[in-house]
Amino acid sequence: MAVATQLATPRDLAVLRQRLVTEREAKTIGISVCAGTGCRATGSMDLFEEFRAQLDAQGLSHVDVRATGCHGFCERGPLVVIFPQKIFYHGVKPGDVTDIIETTIRNGEPVESLLFKDPATKQRCLFENDVPFYAKQQRIVFRNNGKIDPTDIGDYIAVDGYAALVRALTRMSPQQVIDEVQQAGLRGRGGGGFPTGRKWQICRDQPGDEKYVICNGDEGDPGAFMDRSIMEGNPHSVLEGMAIGAYAIGSDRGYIYVRLEYPLAVENLRIAIRQAEQQGLLGENIMGTDFSFTVRVSRGAGAFVCGESTALMASLEGLPGEPRAKHIHTSEKGVFGKPTNLNNVETWANVPLIIERGADWFAGIGTDNSKGTKIFSLVGKINNTGLVEVPMGMTLREIIYDIGGGVAGGRAFKAVQTGGPSGGCLPESQLNLPVDFDRLTEAGSMMGSGGMIVMDDRICMVEIARYFTDFLRKESCGKCTACREGVLRMYELLEKITSGDGAPEDIELLEEISMYVRDNSICGLGKSAPNPTLSTLKYFRDEYLAHVTDRKCPAGVCRKLTTFAIDQEACKACGQCLKQCPTSAIVGGEKKVPAGIELEKCIKCGLCREACKFDAVMTE
Repeated sequence: MAVATQLATPRDLAVLRQRLVTEREAKTIGISVCAGTGCRATGSMDLFEEFRAQLDAQGLSHVDVRATGCHGFCERGPLVVIFPQKIFYHGVKPGDVTDIIETTIRNGEPVESLLFKDPATKQRCLFENDVPFYAKQQRIVFRNNGKIDPTDIGDYIAVDGYAALVRALTRMSPQQVIDEVQQAGLRGRGGGGFPTGRKWQICRDQPGDEKYVICNGDEGDPGAFMDRSIMEGNPHSVLEGMAIGAYAIGSDRGYIYVRLEYPLAVENLRIAIRQAEQQGLLGENIMGTDFSFTVRVSRGAGAFVCGESTALMASLEGLPGEPRAKHIHTSEKGVFGKPTNLNNVETWANVPLIIERGADWFAGIGTDNSKGTKIFSLVGKINNTGLVEVPMGMTLREIIYDIGGGVAGGRAFKAVQTGGPSGGCLPESQLNLPVDFDRLTEAGSMMGSGGMIVMDDRICMVEIARYFTDFLRKESCGKCTACREGVLRMYELLEKITSGDGAPEDIELLEEISMYVRDNSICGLGKSAPNPTLSTLKYFRDEYLAHVTDRKCPAGVCRKLTTFAIDQEACKACGQCLKQCPTSAIVGGEKKVPAGIELEKCIKCGLCREACKFDAVMTE
């Protein structure tokens, strides 16, 4: 959509919005092609270009095709949604475009082979909201991700973009904005869950005219991509939220700190900033008011510790990304020694919604102390991998089974880790736990930024603790002794236990060191680093004991404690284990001859067990 003139007044924006809406409505059919990083990896941009080429060639001017942000259901990409009905197609290839245009666009009929088939009911789902993955979600922050082109500010304006900023600047004082955010009960989505409005108030109350707002886009949790998808798919929602926050605290400068591994997010943010400046929605005297605000993107080098606020600010200043003790909060003395308000991507994206729809509306979603929705990255041993946005208070069971489709391969659920590598692992007994800030913390885990990793019964919980502790020791900045030495010592003990050299007293020592690290580290990385270990000790202590007393890994994962064998009666001689074995340790396994394992050749990689569909491969 062409947006040519700079907007000088709120009326200019209203007139432009009406024109853009009229232009959109003139296109009676819309085709939304997911262009998030996940779908791009499976060829969605080739798909988009094929749609555009065929629509132009056939003169179908009433059909509009858009490359949009992430739709969430990454497991099934590339995704296409046909509007206004919201017909949902998955796994679409460029070769399917002709069939979609002829069958759906011209004749109004669905392409049956591209519809989602519900594994439970075996019924095909015609509309997006009928797909179980979407049915229980409450998409608020993500509501426009599949509707707008993130590189076109006109698309954002047409769906009421920047209306909240205008409302704040023309109808509310800075204090009223802060009061609204406080009454809404918005808590930071970056992990700590600190009340957003209270943080804004502290920053506003500081003396001096020079203050900063920062967006933390340094999403370092393995398997997490919530913030990335917002920055890629709806960057203007973040910019609008930051502008409102800047107005509230009295700032005229902001930074978005994005990790270097997010090139598409950086590109789309920079395009959005440039377009907003051209339209007068960022820059000097926004919308004819005396409020000015500029934003710049700063790229981080990928250090996990730079997700911590003070380490991020040090990096932003050109210093090593090391945290400092918060004897003085960053709201009082942050970047460049000035009062600074830092929130993460998802928090900022919620702000325009609160100002536009009101505190009561937002507070009506969620639980008593955790308001609104939360976006989770649902990954691991789960059937439906992707991003889900649900109201606070939904249970783990509903998220994993109703939305996620249950554990992959029909295997038994064992644990779910929430909160990224610093989060805790919760067992099946906790599946009915409502997901909110307080309940997760009470259970020994945390909300974090929203990672959720599902594990099945073939996962060793001691190895999981070792794996994440290894990650965290490598990401420690090394500034404080508790974290630098303590996490290393935790890793060494876990390595000893999983290698079969552990003793019962090592478990006690591991627990003692973990609690010391938690209680004495300077920053959030060190304080939360023991969570994987402490939670697995709490819920899966029997596995630790099996490793040190029986010298066995119950899950059959730790190689030095595992021996593989094949149940001759259960083996169907399908040959799959034979094909997967990298050392030719499998004998038989085809031509009706049950498989066996030559133990002297077996490297205990477990690929045979993964390949077997009949559970014939056992561990001893």
